[in-house]
Amino acid sequence: PVIDLIAAQTKNPFKILISTILSARTKDQTTAAVSEKLYKVIHNFSDLEKISIDELEKLIYPVGFYRQKAKNLKQIPSMIKNKFQGKIPEEIEELITLPGVGRKTANLVRAIAFQKPAICVDVHVHRITNRWGYVKTSTPFETEFALRKILPIQYWLIFNSIIVSFGQTLCRPRNPLCGQCPISKFCLFFHDFKKRSELYE
Repeated sequence: PVIDLIAAQTKNPFKILISTILSARTKDQTTAAVSEKLYKVIHNFSDLEKISIDELEKLIYPVGFYRQKAKNLKQIPSMIKNKFQGKIPEEIEELITLPGVGRKTANLVRAIAFQKPAICVDVHVHRITNRWGYVKTSTPFETEFALRKILPIQYWLIFNSIIVSFGQTLCRPRNPLCGQCPISKFCLFFHDFKKRSELYE
């Protein structure tokens, strides 16, 4: 996943936060390319504060909703300075007060930038854990809190990275590669699919 890559390359909470915001509803390849372009110009909150919104829009295009994201990013430096004494907060409830930061982003930043326990639930995690039958939830929000109750805390930091990779390669939204899956025997979706298939044989 692109945020793990950026974290490994930079070890910089600022860049992890900004790229995570940019990544929402955007393909990893696009986020990676835009991040590389952006960080040639923007290195910290001071740079972000100085750049014009028009320039910022050009730098982050073509990420999804780039105009709204540019507006959100422009508000963040002053909030970090005035509300959090110039430091990116590490707590979920504080992170979600930043423009453009929802629970998914907050959990990912907490886990990857600060190595603190958090469960980031994106579309992959929500879909796959429900497919498995590990949780039975309707929304990513419900999935996060269901996983908090049952997933051992030592797996929280790595869970999102593993499941995103798994969802991009094997457990895809459409046409999942169940025949190649090493854990299909534990999967409720696979067993239901087999039962349906056997009915029509």
